[in-house]
Amino acid sequence: MEMKELVKQGIQEALDRAVKAGTLPQGEYPEVVLEVPPQKKFGDFATNIAMQSARIAHTSPQLIARAIVDQMDYPWLDKAEIAGAGFINFFLNHMVIYDTLRQILSAGEQYGQAELREDDTVQVEYVSANPTGPLHVGHGRGAAYGSALVNLLRKAGYHVQAEYYINDAGNQMDNLAASVNARYLELLGYPSEIPENGYHGHDIVETAQAIIDQDGDAYLSMAEPERLAYFKDRAYAEKLKALRQDLAAFNVHYDNWFSERTLHPDAIRAACDELKKRGKAYEKDGALWLKSTDYGDDKDRVIIRDNGVPTYLAADIAYHKNKYERGFKKMINIWGADHHGYVARVKASMAALGYDPAQLEVLLLQMVSLFRDGKPVKMSKRTGQAITLNELIEEVGTDAARYFFIMRSLDTQLDFDLDLAKSHSNENPVYYIQYAHARIYSIYKQIEEAGGTIPEEWSDVVWDTLKEPQELELIKKMAAFPEEIQIAARERAPHRIAHFAHELASLFHNFYNHCHVIQPDKDLEKARLALVTAVRITIAGCLAILGVSAPEKM
Repeated sequence: MEMKELVKQGIQEALDRAVKAGTLPQGEYPEVVLEVPPQKKFGDFATNIAMQSARIAHTSPQLIARAIVDQMDYPWLDKAEIAGAGFINFFLNHMVIYDTLRQILSAGEQYGQAELREDDTVQVEYVSANPTGPLHVGHGRGAAYGSALVNLLRKAGYHVQAEYYINDAGNQMDNLAASVNARYLELLGYPSEIPENGYHGHDIVETAQAIIDQDGDAYLSMAEPERLAYFKDRAYAEKLKALRQDLAAFNVHYDNWFSERTLHPDAIRAACDELKKRGKAYEKDGALWLKSTDYGDDKDRVIIRDNGVPTYLAADIAYHKNKYERGFKKMINIWGADHHGYVARVKASMAALGYDPAQLEVLLLQMVSLFRDGKPVKMSKRTGQAITLNELIEEVGTDAARYFFIMRSLDTQLDFDLDLAKSHSNENPVYYIQYAHARIYSIYKQIEEAGGTIPEEWSDVVWDTLKEPQELELIKKMAAFPEEIQIAARERAPHRIAHFAHELASLFHNFYNHCHVIQPDKDLEKARLALVTAVRITIAGCLAILGVSAPEKM
């Protein structure tokens, strides 16, 4: 049993015994909540259960606290003190603290992994950028956050599917084809202009040039509609392939790629027919409208235009209907902050179809601003366009980019310091964490070079040789990792794991500077080896959730 759970259970049992003994009256007492005190002098854990129970017990918190403490005779508890208005502070026996090390060393890389709950099905859909060009820095934040959230939820025991919704239908694909066509003609010496809503990126020129390099001017003789159809398919396949490759290089992988094209026309028609059948859609001025005002929207929304062409909302209704039909208990969409007003419409459409809109959770990512030399960076030096994710990776590396994207809550604007992300210093948080991991391997190497060996099992460790404050603080921090995973998963907050890893690395570096692992006393040396091995396992577990590598040397 984890240390915190052990204490919570002990308090609950003591409370029950006090009630049974008649010291406290019968009643529905609140759940025991534990916190880690801000100062070590207040113990390992503290609870305000006595204050929370005053109304139930009809007596003072101090008397309630005394009744609980009098029932807490446990071998793992050194002492319990009543403080202030009725707080109870708990000081644990070191032997129960050492149990954490045994658990970590026994579990290995599975430490913190909750048992898979097959019924807790979650789908996370993220990035879902149009396949019309390279991913940019804004997409990078969504990619890093989304994939870290998937890793986190899986570590917390949820059954998760990661999905990419490919926006491969509609006007943007026609504009892609027209843009490639314009560049193709231009490169062959024929005057041509990019359409008003076309794509101006250098990658469009590269696509057109690749067509010329392969087939020359063979498509000039083709009727324009046929040429556009060919260029659409060719560019789409190329852009989607590049998009997959860019995401894989960023440690982002999906279980399912869902094509919007598969919704046209049948699934969209079926969703619209269902809305009409339910009286939630009506025809007006030749168009079909969703009664979104029934669900708090400021106006009803067109889902089929008067020319018979579905709107984006119609496709999204069919897509989300498909998600519900696949039976997920929770569906999480990660969208850009500019989609804020769109959330209510999609939820309204699901409610109109008879689904529970609370099952659909939409998380909004705020903007990313890049800084170099303290100044904002907006454009690529190479192309004059927005900076791509690939360019960012080339400059700072995948690990730094992922960590910097994840280390702030998604609902706050992120200022990304390029100089800090590249620096090999303790001020760079990802370097600081990875250096802690690599430092442990350097300890192993020193021991092996001195003729020693790294133990494969730890059953004969003399644990009570670990008495230094730096050692005990490390162990207590690692003991909190499983609960931190559960809290971060519930809050959809992978940045909590980034902060946890940094705090653990800080405690390790402090330990390293005060406590030498290699010792004449071999019992102490082995105990400290066990300790740093547990730290290595826990740091690696944090970095795995974040999608960041755990290097053996730096």
